[in-house]
Amino acid sequence: MTGFDEYDGTGAGDGEGGTGPGGKGPGPAPEPPRIPLPRASVEDSGLPLPELDALPPLPPELPHDVLKSLLGAWALAACSAAETAAVEAHLGECGPCAEEALRLREAVGLLHQPESLDLDPGLRTRVLHSCLERRPPRIPVPAWAAPYDAETARLDALLQDFGDAEWHAPVRLRWFTGDAPTSRRTTVAGVIAHLLSVDGLVAVALGLEDPLAETDAVADAAADTGQPAGPAARTEAFWRASRFPPTRAVRAPWRDQSHHLVRTVSFTGGGTGERPVPYGDFTLPLHDAMLDRAFECWVHAEDIAEAVDYPYGPPAPRHLHAMIDLAARMLPAVLAARRRSGLASPAATRHLVAAGTPGRSLRLEIEGLGGGEWLIPLDSPAAVGSAEHEVAHVALDGVEFCRLAAGHVSPTEAAAGQLGDRDAIRDVLFAAASLSRM
Repeated sequence: MTGFDEYDGTGAGDGEGGTGPGGKGPGPAPEPPRIPLPRASVEDSGLPLPELDALPPLPPELPHDVLKSLLGAWALAACSAAETAAVEAHLGECGPCAEEALRLREAVGLLHQPESLDLDPGLRTRVLHSCLERRPPRIPVPAWAAPYDAETARLDALLQDFGDAEWHAPVRLRWFTGDAPTSRRTTVAGVIAHLLSVDGLVAVALGLEDPLAETDAVADAAADTGQPAGPAARTEAFWRASRFPPTRAVRAPWRDQSHHLVRTVSFTGGGTGERPVPYGDFTLPLHDAMLDRAFECWVHAEDIAEAVDYPYGPPAPRHLHAMIDLAARMLPAVLAARRRSGLASPAATRHLVAAGTPGRSLRLEIEGLGGGEWLIPLDSPAAVGSAEHEVAHVALDGVEFCRLAAGHVSPTEAAAGQLGDRDAIRDVLFAAASLSRM
């Protein structure tokens, strides 16, 4: 019997190789060892040992009932680091708990009360636009009434969370009379009463109830002039008729009236846009009167926001453009009225032209939001603006032009750029400021 000098796990001795049967010829290739060789310890490798404190802690082993009871605290981010790790490890394995955790996380968002004053002013417009793209309204709001609808909604959102202190905060209404600025002191509630009074002119033109119908001073003013009382007379009459200064109670009738105006013009269709709306000493067609009321609503909303130290942005660009266009269309008539009153440049500089023909013009360039260009005829409201007869060029920012038309900016400081006839430029800038009123 042949023995082995030393067993190495292969069945072969320490010779040159194994032999086949009888020890003749080459044998089969040696098989790999079935017992793995021992590995070197990390201590013997010369590498640094890991820091035990740096290793992440293992989630604690908690029973299912305990983990489920922690889901509410986890959704509120009130768990400790170890509990959070244990819950999140469990959510990857337990479907019912994962669904419950998702519902709890969504519910957490409902615990925070919405801050309406911090909403994006354009959110309502975007939501309505998205909804109307999917399903058009059965009775759409006319395009010329949309700015009024949007601006009254924005102002109502600003007023939503006002307390008594805000409603009685002092506000100074500003406008131009002739070439001089003037102002009137009131409160936030007084401004809303002013908007209610003047919006009543549009309500009367549409056959709706006049909020000042029982105010004797308004009837007296109409009897004296033979015309409906204008915005200033109506406002002063409303303020005098109030036994106490206006309070938050004025918000509801103002908002109800604005809803009735939008609803009425929507139901009657766009054909009512030409209906005249008397303003006392002048008249506007309904579609322009609604733009005028949208402009006033925005301007006075900024007055209110300034009084309570809250930011307030301009209207949507397309609405702002429509307001600027209305002011530009009104400038020739205002310029002619100022010339008749001796407030414009001397008559010697005029070049009378027939109605409908081109005459001297000023190019009004509006930059930024609501921008565009308008050619303003200088010599007659019936003349046509003409690039060939351009004698002056004025550039203004869109919002700055609106503040000029509201009487909040001095005409001598408004223009960003001026070129050409200085008298013509001055006349147009002061005519823009004369568009303002209480």
